[in-house]
Amino acid sequence: MADLTVLPVETRAQKKQFVRLPWKLYADDPNWIPPLLGNHQELLGYRSHPFHDDAEMQTFLAVRNGQVCGRIAATIHHAHNRRYHEKRGFFGFFESIDDEHVAGALFDKARDWLAERGMHAIRGPMNPSFNYEMGLLVKGFESPPTFMMTYNPPYYADLIEGWGFEKVRDMYAFLGHVDMVDTLDQKLWFVVEEATRRFDIKLRPIDTGRFEEEVRLFLNIYNEANGNHWGFAPLSDAEIVKMANGMKQLIVPDLTTMAEVDGKTVGTIFGMLDYNPRIKQIQGRLFPTGFLRILMGRKKIKRIRMLAAHVRPEFQRWGLGLVLANSVWQRVKHWGIEEVEFSWVMECNKLSRGTLERAGVPRPNTYRLYDYAIPSGSS
Repeated sequence: MADLTVLPVETRAQKKQFVRLPWKLYADDPNWIPPLLGNHQELLGYRSHPFHDDAEMQTFLAVRNGQVCGRIAATIHHAHNRRYHEKRGFFGFFESIDDEHVAGALFDKARDWLAERGMHAIRGPMNPSFNYEMGLLVKGFESPPTFMMTYNPPYYADLIEGWGFEKVRDMYAFLGHVDMVDTLDQKLWFVVEEATRRFDIKLRPIDTGRFEEEVRLFLNIYNEANGNHWGFAPLSDAEIVKMANGMKQLIVPDLTTMAEVDGKTVGTIFGMLDYNPRIKQIQGRLFPTGFLRILMGRKKIKRIRMLAAHVRPEFQRWGLGLVLANSVWQRVKHWGIEEVEFSWVMECNKLSRGTLERAGVPRPNTYRLYDYAIPSGSS
């Protein structure tokens, strides 16, 4: 394929081509949701973002006959490698036409770049890490994704697996109507009541008077709660500040619950409104008026993405997660939400997955992570 070239992104024009490629590839796909442009550029390292303080990233463009036809980012996340004592690289932000030669050339280039820097394996897709968007959609192409969930054409799995990647983990999105709470196992209500009594749990929404501090507290508990989670690497202090500032306007206090024991916050749960239909309307452009169009009239949004309950390690396995879920559930119903997506739930998370499956909550979407071992001598 002499007319196919993969180039490292270096110039301003190339960065623009990299960012804009999805608009070309998904022009006829009604389910695609554009990324928020500013955030997208930050996570790619095209603008300042604290993730890149402890990471290396190189983006690449595939060009055929003068036309951009694919893209990929190769990343070394040093925090992950220190935590797991690995030399693992990651791929993400992958887009390609349905052509194995284009995809293969992109993966070849990403592999070689990582191998040259001493990496022995690749995992992905990560955009750019565990704490942001990740996973390839492999089931559930019939409808648009919920806020901050990935979307891609069905043929991407063939391109990725055809090059040599193998599945390492699946993640699920469960979606149901708010009335499904009435179908939950009655034993779970006993757990809620017993845990509340045992620990004298005090429940409250996020304190709007200390909003930024509260969001940072949520993210710190997120770090603690996920300490033993497969593949997790904690957010840095700078990332927590950045993320807290970004979430500040999007969070609805009525859709949050904080659990306190003896005056200490020990658990949190947040629901995020599904802003995606509005992001599609503004084509990912927050300025000059896009941000207002996202936030105005939020009561009209009827779907919510429920992020997992996060509980400090010393209080896990005592039912506090169910207490949090029950509390925020009542707030969700009062708000007028009709549909709730629980995402994502990793296939190995037996507790959360089992609770939702016993309740009969549908599981329409599956997202997949892949691993690849770099052959010795590839660098």
